[in-house]
Amino acid sequence: MTSKLSVKEKVAYGIGAVGKDMVYMLSASYILYYYQDILGVSSIAMGIILMAARVFDAFNDPIMGVVVAKTKTKWGKFRPWLFIGTLLNAIILVVMFSAPPALNGGGLVAYAAIFYILWGVTYTMMDIPYWSMIPAFTEGGKEREGLSTLGRTCAGVGSALITIVTVKLVAILGGTDAAGKVNERRGFMLFALIVAVLFVVFITITCVTIKEKSTVDVDSPSVGQMFKALLSNDQAMTVVAAIVLINCSLYVTSNLLIYFFKYDIGGDKWRDTYTLFNTFGGGMQIISMMVFFPLFRKFMSSIKVFYVSLIMAITGYGVLFAMMCMGVNQLVVLLIPGFFIFVAFGMLTVLTTVFLANTVDYGEFKNNRRDESVIFSMQTFVVKLASGVAALIAAICLNVLNIKQDSGDAAEVAGNVAGSSMMVLRMTMTVLPIIGLFVAVFIFSKKYILTDEKLEEITKSIKGNK
Repeated sequence: MTSKLSVKEKVAYGIGAVGKDMVYMLSASYILYYYQDILGVSSIAMGIILMAARVFDAFNDPIMGVVVAKTKTKWGKFRPWLFIGTLLNAIILVVMFSAPPALNGGGLVAYAAIFYILWGVTYTMMDIPYWSMIPAFTEGGKEREGLSTLGRTCAGVGSALITIVTVKLVAILGGTDAAGKVNERRGFMLFALIVAVLFVVFITITCVTIKEKSTVDVDSPSVGQMFKALLSNDQAMTVVAAIVLINCSLYVTSNLLIYFFKYDIGGDKWRDTYTLFNTFGGGMQIISMMVFFPLFRKFMSSIKVFYVSLIMAITGYGVLFAMMCMGVNQLVVLLIPGFFIFVAFGMLTVLTTVFLANTVDYGEFKNNRRDESVIFSMQTFVVKLASGVAALIAAICLNVLNIKQDSGDAAEVAGNVAGSSMMVLRMTMTVLPIIGLFVAVFIFSKKYILTDEKLEEITKSIKGNK
């Protein structure tokens, strides 16, 4: 088996996660807002583009997993793709948030479609090898769970940084025009450039520091064989279903949150309120990964922590919806349900990665193959699929609200939107995620069998066969 990672390697791995998820969160949370609210692209058109890109990834992601599995270079099979994918993705990110002012109508829609699809392809190119390192570099149990927790915690830091600083930094970088209006278009372009540079620097540190260790050699299968192996891993498919439902619930909320603060709560200080809410939320997610998750694991199994997290998220969403219906708009009060939601999603992020890594051992035990790259290609695909579905749902919601480009004063728009339409926004942000999380509980409870005892049994069996 592999030797343990050094502290230096673990730190370098975590730094890469920070940069990687800064890029992902910028795209996942703000691409719809950038093209719909700032540039004026139809919300439905954007929803279709984001969803279509995810369908394309259904073919691209598993193929990339096969490519990584077949790669053999003196630098290993993970790092070359990790670095190349990062460099290309950083370039595409800047171009995607730098739409030429001369473009409009169909040309702007085509521009958004082309570069968003290219962004997804290049992100896959680096994301699959990044997460595939976990089962390849670690033994099962505490070591793997520890690296998964570290990676997801650092990824949470990257995501939190973006949700906290984006709106304010975009306003600062963009400046204002003669009328005193914030130039968000310019702001997003410069902010994307900064994020892209940091992304390349952080992943370079990962690639230079981590030295790939030998793994068990397996024959390189065909794409068809890989799909068959994946589909035969019932535990991987169960975790994948849970990841889709959980992330879709999260991304529906995150996509609409900026609209909730801008047009429902409104006011001249909506950017400050939105930033403070996200600062609190990002902090809670990081604390949940670093403190709450390890604390809960001392007293209960990972599966029990999973159910506790889902119950917390559902409770938080229910309380938040009740507050929305009562017209509560005080930030301090809204932070109460926010605490439960953010803490829950922080722990769920770690847990789903741990569960997926465990299915690699299960697949080897059941099918005599360690298909870590292909298994983790599914994580990349389903997370992006969830963001695409969530973006389409958010786009439909925005179409109902009839919010157009440069809607002007947020308070004025909020006053012009019918109460029933605003209720659609509130329900989409809360009730829909509750339904998704309940379905995740049902599927997981019926299908997932990899308890701590079962995993120990599988690990012993694998070692005994070598």
